Amino acid sequence: MHLMASKPQALNSIGPMRAFASNSKKVSTELIEINEVLMGFNQYYTEYYKQLSDTWTDAQKKVNLKAPEVPHDVEQIEAFKRIWIDIFDNDFTELFDSEKFGENYGKLVSKELELTKHWNNITNVILQSVNLPSKEEIDEVYKEIHTLKKRVGKLELELKKKEMKKIGRAHV
Repeated sequence: MHLMASKPQALNSIGPMRAFASNSKKVSTELIEINEVLMGFNQYYTEYYKQLSDTWTDAQKKVNLKAPEVPHDVEQIEAFKRIWIDIFDNDFTELFDSEKFGENYGKLVSKELELTKHWNNITNVILQSVNLPSKEEIDEVYKEIHTLKKRVGKLELELKKKEMKKIGRAHV
């Protein structure tokens, strides 16, 4: 081992490092694809917040035109709140119902899911390199444990019912 430590390049030929080195091309490819997807994600993310910001600004301008005075009493404050709520509710509902917003939001979510897929792929390559189970394999085990817990619970309940019947019969 001492001989191996004196030659850092030789560390790549043993254990998990060997597996990771052979899988490093997969990780590099995923990282390149992540960068490409991230550019698209940032574009749709920027558009998403631009639409929200523009709608907010336009709605606030409408409120300012409709209620230019500063409210002085409770009735004026309540009237101002109703105006503000109505205008913002209408403008944001219109935005969220628009085809442009829906299309952009759909693309944003799609890019986010693509990013998640790439990160999961990288995680799986790393887990595989160190000989650990993948997320899917762990999820499958958790699902099986959950199913077994439910079955054991039902069996315990049935057993209790049978014991209660035996006790009931013994007292009769």
